[in-house]
Amino acid sequence: MIIVQVKEGENIEKALKKFKRKFEKTGIVKELRGRQAFEKPSVVNRKKMMKAVYVQKLRSVEE
Repeated sequence: MIIVQVKEGENIEKALKKFKRKFEKTGIVKELRGRQAFEKPSVVNRKKMMKAVYVQKLRSVEE
């Protein structure tokens, strides 16, 4: 459960902004989207490898 501390006389928009920020940091929405469709483990591994290759290329270009 997400709890947001609201100060006395604080604007409701600020409280909503704090709530949204905390909600995004928990990663609930990201996890739900990932669970909507099953991905085979081989596909997950392939994506990880592609990401690793991409990051490695970026780092080699920086040097």
